[in-house]
Amino acid sequence: MKKKFNPKKSGVKKSYLFEEILKVLSANPNKSLNYKQIAAELKITDHSQRLLISSILSELKNSDSVMEPERGKFKLKTIDKFITGKVDMTSSGTAYIVSEETEDDILVNQKKTLNAFHGDIVKVKLFPKRKGKQEGEVVEIIERAKSEFVGTVQLSQRFAFLVPANNKINTDIYIPLEKLKGAKDGQKAIAKITDWTKNGMNPIGEIIDVLGNVGENNTEMHAILAEYGLPYEFPKDVERAADLIPIKITEEEIAKRRDFRTITTFTIDPIDAKDFDDALSIQKLKNGNWEIGVHIADVSHYVKPDSMIDKEAVSRATSVYLVDRVVPMLPEVLSNNVCSLRPKEEKLCFSAVFEMTDDAEVINEWFGRTIINSDRRFTYEEAQLVIETEEGDYKKEILTLDRLAKILRANRFRKGSIAFEKLEVKFHLDEVGNPTGVFFKESKDSNQLIEDFMLLANRKVAEFVGKKKQTQEPKVRNVESQRPFVYRVHDKPNPDKLNSFAEFVAKFGYKLNVKNERGVADSLNNLLKEVNQKKEAGMIEMLAIRTMAKAIYTTKNIGHYGLGFDYYTHFTSPIRRYPDVMVHRLLQHYLDGGKNPDIDKLEEQCKHSSEMEKLAADAERSSIKYKQVQFLTDKIGQEFDGIISGVTEWGIFVEIIENHCEGMVRTRELRDDNYYFDEDNYCLRGRKFGKVLTLGDQVRIEIKRADLVKKQLDFALVEVLDKKKKTVATPQPAKEKDIPQKPSSGNSSFKDEWGFEV
Repeated sequence: MKKKFNPKKSGVKKSYLFEEILKVLSANPNKSLNYKQIAAELKITDHSQRLLISSILSELKNSDSVMEPERGKFKLKTIDKFITGKVDMTSSGTAYIVSEETEDDILVNQKKTLNAFHGDIVKVKLFPKRKGKQEGEVVEIIERAKSEFVGTVQLSQRFAFLVPANNKINTDIYIPLEKLKGAKDGQKAIAKITDWTKNGMNPIGEIIDVLGNVGENNTEMHAILAEYGLPYEFPKDVERAADLIPIKITEEEIAKRRDFRTITTFTIDPIDAKDFDDALSIQKLKNGNWEIGVHIADVSHYVKPDSMIDKEAVSRATSVYLVDRVVPMLPEVLSNNVCSLRPKEEKLCFSAVFEMTDDAEVINEWFGRTIINSDRRFTYEEAQLVIETEEGDYKKEILTLDRLAKILRANRFRKGSIAFEKLEVKFHLDEVGNPTGVFFKESKDSNQLIEDFMLLANRKVAEFVGKKKQTQEPKVRNVESQRPFVYRVHDKPNPDKLNSFAEFVAKFGYKLNVKNERGVADSLNNLLKEVNQKKEAGMIEMLAIRTMAKAIYTTKNIGHYGLGFDYYTHFTSPIRRYPDVMVHRLLQHYLDGGKNPDIDKLEEQCKHSSEMEKLAADAERSSIKYKQVQFLTDKIGQEFDGIISGVTEWGIFVEIIENHCEGMVRTRELRDDNYYFDEDNYCLRGRKFGKVLTLGDQVRIEIKRADLVKKQLDFALVEVLDKKKKTVATPQPAKEKDIPQKPSSGNSSFKDEWGFEV
């Protein structure tokens, strides 16, 4: 261990004194010090040593280590250090720069942000660390995250401003009156920044679209889409191109395909679905096995690479499901008509066909293009009724598929798949989109039947392509030798997060095995079963999900940890996910014996699709939050029972039991004790009376405020209900701010355990 400097010690080595002088100068980077001041800092009074300090300073100056701004005064000569990073702006105007070049985020004062906006890529000059904090100053804006902003117009006689809706945008946009495009005072609009002079307080812009009056449903939904850079209508030329696509199925095309028109086939979808992109066929073979066909709309037959429609689909990458609408990836003539597998209509498909034993073992598989004619369109409720009563249309087929699906599911969980049970929050809406009620949908056998066969198709397609060139060395995954493909991957959990989660659940008396990967999956499934219908269920499930990684698209296969699959892709929803279209094209390309395509281009498209998926999920959550706030606007002053779903130093989040709307009770408004945040135990603890508010507690709250602009609900705590009282036996879904939830819309798919669709 380095010895502490002792000025009283005689015969201090010159080299040691060099080091101590540099330490003093480093600790005072903005000051110029003379040798007497440095001696005072080092508590040196000996005359000879003080002269030695003066001599060393001269040597340091000659070696260009220090500079002498004033005669006899010295300061450390530093080389400016710069890093590049992304701006994470706070509502106060202070920014944090997130960079791969540093471990810690860089703090930038509001006055030193150089007009940077949230999400911008910037160059930052680093200041010397003070008290362990790294601060800096934005010196260059390398790339703007966006130039178009949603906000409210404020109009005066001589000028106008657009006040951005995003509270992380701290600057209003100046709009000349001639650039208003007809926008009126108080209306929501989209402005584009056209100029921002170096010394200008506000950017200058123009209105490019008027969304409408604040509070109107269409205005607010379009504003949410625009806020996340998502489109809310198709360009006219794209719609015209879609209308001109030949839709007649020719005999020549039929001859190229395997014909399933005479085999029992049906779809099972939500009651409000309009795009049916998957169907199942079933027939018993002469050898006693079952032939199960997973038939997916053949979008790639109609949408050709680099066509106008394809370029628009690439840009969108996904359909977006808001509470009251679907914003499709493809024009409606394709998504709801030509490609939709509607009953009693001949449709072109890309299919995965499996020969299965009575024990659901796959002994043969076939992939290729087909033609089908669906016999029946089932809703999930209709199919569920058949499963429960064993009566109804195609009961033998549905019951067989249900039985096989349950075997597939059991095998999947046995091999490490993780199961999160979540309720889906939906809204009853009136004719103008106002929420009139909340209801919940949970996944039942009919939902899981479709899910398991879609998972089977996705897995088998990925294995067919991914394993093709690994027959010589099956135990070694050589990425270089694989054919380029689009995988849906899910990484292993971060060990530190897992350990923290295990420590947390231990406080509730639960154990989580984190010693090995297989042990984690099994242990986590057991934990979720054990906490089911207990008051801490929602909180533990939410934290478990936050421990997991997020699924993404990539050409670099690492497997899907959450599903327990070594190979997995998305093949089953090309109407609303562009990666599925890519998978169809690649699969056909390899079936035709094609050469490996450009993997860099594929990876670029994968990255874009992952980014767009996240934006879509954020927009979906925002629309749900808006409707939750809107639903409670006429209930100010009413009281509800709730569960504490989150704890922060600013207050507690409470989720209302009967409608799952979540709001905050702020710490400053808690009058019955002087509370502080006990971070280790995830609770608020009272200093005066020792009262405790912790995750999972049942409370009574009053609705105080419902802010539609900020999409925030504020509650007041009425009372903490008896902690010994049995709480409502309803599994609590994870907090919507952490997990993308599917709102009320015509979606015909599932989401995997981390909020992303399977």
